[in-house]
Amino acid sequence: MERVLVGFDPGRDKCGLAVVQTQPAWQVLHREVVPAQEALPRLGALWQQFGAERLILGDQTTARQWKSQLELLLPPHQIVLVDERHSSEEARRRYWEVYRPRWWQRLLPKGLRLPERAYDDLVALILVERYWRGQETAKPT
Repeated sequence: MERVLVGFDPGRDKCGLAVVQTQPAWQVLHREVVPAQEALPRLGALWQQFGAERLILGDQTTARQWKSQLELLLPPHQIVLVDERHSSEEARRRYWEVYRPRWWQRLLPKGLRLPERAYDDLVALILVERYWRGQETAKPT
């Protein structure tokens, strides 16, 4: 059973990272959004810092490009692809749970609110949750 998982939402311009401890209790240890060119070094640093055991990677957008680069850092059996369809929409909804709307934004319908910052880290967290719950098909690369 894995104890520390890293979620990675790959992108062309920016990437989301989330580090989650699953045992003894579920706990989000770290979340951040980094420029794409800084993603691999940052991922390697987080991997070492937290002693991660598995990388959960979204399978859409730029996953194929990132996969070959990630395999230079990690053994392929530690990288798992997870279906990331609709994860951005889910993360946008979660954004407003994590960062409550300010006074004037509360007056807007939810669909019209614009997040004040990138939320790719929440997408990475959702990928880890999907893997852990087994709701999506996780495929070792």
